Amino acid sequence: MTQLVTRNLDISVAIPTYNGATRLPKFLDALFNQVDIEQLNWEIIIVDNNSSDNTSEVISNYQKIFSAKCSLKYFMEPQQGAAYARLRAVREARGDLIAFLDDDNLPAPDWLSSAYNFGLEYPKAGVWSGQIHGAFEVKPPENFAKIHAFLAIREDGEQPHLFEPDKLRLPPGAALVVRKKAWSDNVPQKPKLSGKLPGILVQGDDYEPLLHIHYAGWEIWYNPTMHTYHQIPHWRLEKDYLLKLARGCGLCVFQLRLINAKNWEKPIIFIRTVLGNLRRILKHFIKHNNHLNDDIILLFEMEFYLGSLLSPFYSFRCFLRNINQKT
Repeated sequence: MTQLVTRNLDISVAIPTYNGATRLPKFLDALFNQVDIEQLNWEIIIVDNNSSDNTSEVISNYQKIFSAKCSLKYFMEPQQGAAYARLRAVREARGDLIAFLDDDNLPAPDWLSSAYNFGLEYPKAGVWSGQIHGAFEVKPPENFAKIHAFLAIREDGEQPHLFEPDKLRLPPGAALVVRKKAWSDNVPQKPKLSGKLPGILVQGDDYEPLLHIHYAGWEIWYNPTMHTYHQIPHWRLEKDYLLKLARGCGLCVFQLRLINAKNWEKPIIFIRTVLGNLRRILKHFIKHNNHLNDDIILLFEMEFYLGSLLSPFYSFRCFLRNINQKT
């Protein structure tokens, strides 16, 4: 009796979403209009992370539109947090490659083909990301380029190059392609950093799996031919949001540096994190004290340094909280 073998797809496009009903139509239209993909076997996976709007209805309507082009699947992930949504997407994906896109990150028409072709050209790459341009609802503040990477904007030139994971120089989780094998073989099913939750902006959830993949020996690349456009509403440039973002980006630093660290290295990482950021804070204060109150970029940098300084203590508090929950 002949056994039917199911062939893997070439690529799965995975979209974690939360209350994305108003963003998804424009995003899905951009996916529908991808070019040079006639030979690709691909699918779209949307993971709904407990939306309270009509996200499921919007997706249902688009499933009919996509039926002749590719499979559009919908899954509900009840565990809150972007990290859990990504893990669910990987479990459900049938592609050898998984292309992660956020619902506010619009891909250029050739994004998918550029993503796939780069994987063929760089077989040692376990992860690759491209250029992410800001599409701003309002004009960003002066000198915004100094901090635009914190809002998942990457414009690093026209030449491919390796990222530097050991220095925490990594691409964001949006507009990112991974080999499913690299992820499945190395990324734990229980993340230490779950991602943004209501009222909590602690970051690092997109870096955590990449560090596991890097330490397993895979390369992480920048592919300049992949272009996406990050839709940034006005409220993400307001002072309150930016300062919470800066603090959240800092609070994950120590935990990220512990990934793959040996026990004897952890006290050294603790000391370097505390003393290094204390030095940065003092230097920043001495240099910019007269302008901190009226320059949001300088204030953002100071808040990030403070969060990084506090990150070992935040990590220890989370550790104690987990112990208390288990007992």
